This record gives sequence, structure tokens and C-alpha cells, in this order.
Amino acid sequence: MRRSHACCERPRARKGRGGSARRRQGGCARGVPSAAASAPASAPRAAAAAMSPAVTAKEGGRQRRAGSHRHHHHHHCLDVRSEAPPALALCEDGLPGGEAEALLPAEPEAGWRGARGCRAELGSILLLLVLYVLQGIPLGLAGSVPLILQSKSASYTDQAFFSFVFWPFSLKLLWAPLVDAVYLRGFGRRKSWLVPTQYVLGLFMIYMSTQVELLLGDGEGRGPDVVALTVTFFLFEFLAATQDIAVDGWALTMLSRENVGYASTCNSVGQTAGYFLGNVLFLALESASFCNKYLRFQPQPQGIVTLADFLFFWGAVFLITTTLVALFKKENKELTPTKEETKGITDTYRLLFSIIKMPAVLTFCLLILTAKVGFSAADAVTGLKLVEEGVPKEHLALLAVPMVPLQIILPLIISKYTAGPQPLNTFYKAMPFRLLLGLEFAFLVWWTPQVKQEGGFPVYYYIVVLLSYALHQITLYSMYVAIMAFNAKVSDPLIGGTYMTLLNTVSNLGGNWPSTVALWLVDPLTVKECAGAQEQTCGTTAAAELCTKAGGSCVTTLDGYYVESVICVILGFAWWFLLGPKFKKLQDEGQSSWKCKRTN
Repeated sequence: MRRSHACCERPRARKGRGGSARRRQGGCARGVPSAAASAPASAPRAAAAAMSPAVTAKEGGRQRRAGSHRHHHHHHCLDVRSEAPPALALCEDGLPGGEAEALLPAEPEAGWRGARGCRAELGSILLLLVLYVLQGIPLGLAGSVPLILQSKSASYTDQAFFSFVFWPFSLKLLWAPLVDAVYLRGFGRRKSWLVPTQYVLGLFMIYMSTQVELLLGDGEGRGPDVVALTVTFFLFEFLAATQDIAVDGWALTMLSRENVGYASTCNSVGQTAGYFLGNVLFLALESASFCNKYLRFQPQPQGIVTLADFLFFWGAVFLITTTLVALFKKENKELTPTKEETKGITDTYRLLFSIIKMPAVLTFCLLILTAKVGFSAADAVTGLKLVEEGVPKEHLALLAVPMVPLQIILPLIISKYTAGPQPLNTFYKAMPFRLLLGLEFAFLVWWTPQVKQEGGFPVYYYIVVLLSYALHQITLYSMYVAIMAFNAKVSDPLIGGTYMTLLNTVSNLGGNWPSTVALWLVDPLTVKECAGAQEQTCGTTAAAELCTKAGGSCVTTLDGYYVESVICVILGFAWWFLLGPKFKKLQDEGQSSWKCKRTN
């Protein structure tokens, strides 16, 4: 293995995920939020923050890695995903062997492959598209598991534990510099990580296909093994996040400078399609009721596919695709710079630490880590509650589909209001509306059993859910785009990528930890009584079993979700009144407050 550190120039304008600008110019290109064709990053996934736990505000969606600082301060651009919605381009101080190989010094234009149309590189574009589709499959499958667990009556404590599965994409900043810097020279910088990671993913999926039914439980006395499921899917997502780092880096070098903008299109379209296949399509085909109603002439007790079938099929696809890539796709060795710098991976971590110690940055981090507490019950629990009340999980997943056009349009519109000197004003104004929607979601959950009919739910119910979902997306995207615009505004141009990736990592974590806590608190806040056996209680699982043995049944007298919803809204408005003005005041800080003092 070797480490490489390259000095480089930036690529020409390209669109970041869903439309973020990448500019080729001196200094650091500041990201401008733009359209996102994807949802946590990928359309359905980010889309669903309120209705489906697959996407419940896993606002820590895909996020780019940071780079280490360079001796000569050369930078390049890359995407950062946060809160899963759209993308934003930003400059990154050259990675230690990162994507720098794509960005050669300005003088030798002949060093690039010359002007080439997109047709000449159609094979590379299609390969990138396939790799990003494969990347979306694990994300979609992991997002479908909470809905499956809920249909098997898993506790909310179990759901909270499983929610750690969604953390790796928010935390990959911790190991991304290593992936960017260490590689086998003879095999290729990106293939050194992509090929083994995808082989492990493929083998892992095939092995999981033999175990997943056992882990999910048989429904006849043996419940889901949530601990094993969580560990398994956490490793699954860790591998997918590592593959994401490698593919993102290779995307910048696989295409010529003239066509590099297609990489972000492949990213957006591919991962969105992969998530759709792994989540929406899988949940629909796995549902016996959906298949019997829409796809079969003769009813069957099971869906067309099972999770085991799905895992085996995509595991085989991973292995075949990876073998073809390893054998036939060569990296562009002519793009590797000959001069290397001496600064290494440790400099990246030192730089991150020096940034976070700055008073303005530290204040921002503390505030953004607490800003989303008020949304946690609505974002993390509502979708699971709707499934608990009888809404088919495949119907909830399908609600993400009509949201895609809205998710494309919203960042375009909102960015017009966040492009000025005070983007956080939009964040502040949208916050109370998103908090109030939390109460509306609680009412929606309460209303759900009232309108349930023998054959399911009426059409007007799904229209109300869809409208609620759309309003939630407007407020979520308003806050997301505002934060991204602010991060781009304050990031030090000399270390733009490292700086902004750190800010967005913290923003992601600010959405992850409240969701996990919100899921964990539902059961403790729920009050149940033992009806039919007066001397028994239902405070614990053991007590509930004794109640049942005594001939009684546990009846919920106070649902912890409603208690939590009210508490979250109160905490959210308290933050808005007390800390919101302080948060807005950060945008009045001088640029010097955000510049990192460095030594060359």
C-alpha cells in the first residue's frame, strides 16, 4: 500500500448532486444549493422524513469526505450531502491522495485526454451509473427493515437500537482520509478499495440471504433478533459508505474534464434508482396483499419475493459487476501527478481539530447539534406509528414517489432566498412551521384508526397524508438549504472542503442522535394497564406476560408518542425563542471569526 498527496487544479464547472455548481477558478468555489433529484441523498430516502422510518429524517444522508490541507493550498471540488436532500458543491483542500489526481496543474492541458463528447465516454458514464445504483441498494434495504420490524411488533427500544445503522454515512469523514490516501499502486487508487469492498458486500449479501429470515423471526413465538440485525446492517452500511468514498473519487477521474459534470448526474439518478429498487420496489413485491391485489390472478400467502431472495439476487449482481470492473476497467494512470507532497493523513485530523476549536465554529456546532431535537418525534416515530395503526408499509413507501418532483423543484426555489448574506433567516422562519407540523403528525396518527375501513383506508386519507408529507418537505428543505448556504458562506476558502464537510457532518449528527433518542423514549413514556386482572401491571415485559397468564390483557392508556410529540414541540419552540436569535447572529460574525489560523 502507498500514500499519495497531490498538488492540483480544479475541474471545470460541474453540477453537484442534483445541481450544485462546481467551478474551475482560482480561490475556493463556494457551493450554491440547487435542485436535488434525490432525497439522507437519494430521492426516496431523503424524501421521507416524516412518513417512513426508512427515510425519517435520517438527515445525515450521504456526505462527502474531508481533505487534508496542503503545503501550497491547492483545492478541488466535491459534493457534500446532509440531511439527505440535495447536494451542494464545495471546494476541498487537496485530499491526501484523494480525488486530486483528477486535477492537474493548469498549464499542461494536453495532459488531459483532449476534448471528447459524452458519446465517446458513454461506457464510463454507464459504469458510474451502475456503481451508484449498486450503492443505493444497501441504503434502500436498510431503510425497509424498520418497517418490517414494525409489522412484526418490534418495540420502539429495538427500533432505536436499529437506528444506529443509519449513522455510517454521516460519520464516514472519520475514515475517508484513509480511503483516499492508502492504495495499491499497481491495481489503482480507487479500485484498491472499490473492488474488495464490493466483493465483501456481495458475499455478505449472499450470506445474509441464508440468515435473514432467522434474524427477522418466524412470527410463531420467536421475534426478531434486533441486536444481530443491527450489527449486520451496520457493517452493511459501513461497507456501502466506504464504497461511496471510492466511487465518488473515481467519478472525477474516470471522465474527461469536458464530461466530468455527468458524474453528478450518475450519482443522483443512480443512487435514487438504487434506493427505489431496494426500498419501494422491494416492499411492494414483498407484500402479499399488494401482490395479490395488483400483480396476481390467484392469491398467495407470500409476496413475489422475500428479503432472502432479494439479498441473494443483488449479492450475485455485486459479485458479477465487481469481477467485470476488476478485469476490464482500467484507471486513468496518465492522470496521476508525478510530484507528490509530504503531508499525510494525520494533517487532516489535526486540521479538523483546529477548526472545531474556533469559538464561532464551536458555537455553531453546539447549536446545530440541538436545533433538531424538536423534530425528532415527528421525523423518527410517525412512520412507524402509522404502520402500527394498520397503514400498509408498502403504501407508505410508495408515497415517496410523487414527492420526487417536489424535491427537485424545492431547492431551486428556496436557494433564491438563501443566496444573500443572511441565509439563516430562512432556517429561523421555517422552524416554527416544521414544529407545528409535528403536532399535525400526532393528530394524523390519532386520526388513522378512526378512518380505517374493513378493506383498508379510503383515498382521501392517503391524500391528507400526502399533503402533510409535502408540507413537511417544504419546511425540511427550507432549513436544509439554509444550513448548506450558511456553511458555504463561512467556510474558509483555503480549506473549503475539509471545513465544510466538518460543518455538515455535525449537522448530520444533529439529526441522527435526536431520532435515536426519540425512538428509545417511546416505550418508557407509554402507560399501560392490565385489563381483566386487577392485581397485575404492564410496566415491563415480564409483568405483561404475567398479566396475560392471569387472563388479562395490556391496554395502552397513554401512548408515549403523543407525550413525546408535545415535549419535542415545547423544546423546539424553547430553542427557537432562546437560542434561535443567537444562531441567527452567527451570520453577522466577521469573516475573520471563521478563518482557521494555519502554519505551512
